[in-house]
Amino acid sequence: MNNIKLERPMVFLDLETTGLSTASDRIVEITILKVHPDGHEESVTRLINPEIPIPLDATSVHGITNEKVSSEPKFKQIAKSFLNFLEDCDLCGFNIKKYDLPLLEAEFKRAGIEFSRVGRRIIDTQIIFHRSNPRNLEAAYQIYCNKQLVNSHSSHADARACAEILDAQLRVHDDLPKDIDGLHEYCCDPEEVNWLDSEGKFLSIEGEVVCNFGKKHKGRSLKEIAKNDFGYIEWMMNADFSEEVKEILAKFTRAFPPH
Repeated sequence: MNNIKLERPMVFLDLETTGLSTASDRIVEITILKVHPDGHEESVTRLINPEIPIPLDATSVHGITNEKVSSEPKFKQIAKSFLNFLEDCDLCGFNIKKYDLPLLEAEFKRAGIEFSRVGRRIIDTQIIFHRSNPRNLEAAYQIYCNKQLVNSHSSHADARACAEILDAQLRVHDDLPKDIDGLHEYCCDPEEVNWLDSEGKFLSIEGEVVCNFGKKHKGRSLKEIAKNDFGYIEWMMNADFSEEVKEILAKFTRAFPPH
């Protein structure tokens, strides 16, 4: 990293998974590229047995088959080593805030290990990129690094590309903050201070829990939804949402049971 001074290690994270759901899909490959303030690097790439079948459409993206991971360790078997490797590190990734990090947090929770983003600065190179260039990782790599991304959708190639992209973004964009705190703030959604869960499905507004997704009830409080359409709350509790979301709903229904 030539264009920013690190105060502590920065981890560039990329996951290959069984699908797109951060709540129910699983990791099949992970790369953690750790860059230290003095410039030296450590990198871990690991195949993981997801304990559920890998759909063919996922395999068609990253090339990882059920057979390839059948004898690999399960996440819970190596979770502590990942936790130790991530200790006292800031985090960076392409779409890390909405995808890689929530999915990783769900894996740690299933393994019974406490992992927190609290105190970590989180840099999302997709957010930086999409502010002016609404494209994907391959396009960002081409634009910022003038290179073709070989082996895209392998976690090692993607994590390495992300590190190079951030370095190039800092060089190219004079208006970007040149410190980790500034970049962390730059990558924050203005509404994040009101988020009740890590994906922003619910907001806290004037003491009310407010739905922040979907066309049907976005912007309405859970009290209003419960009064007029309690079936929607029951649907949310049984749908494919994160455990955080379901805990919020469960807490609400305990406080305000249906009449």
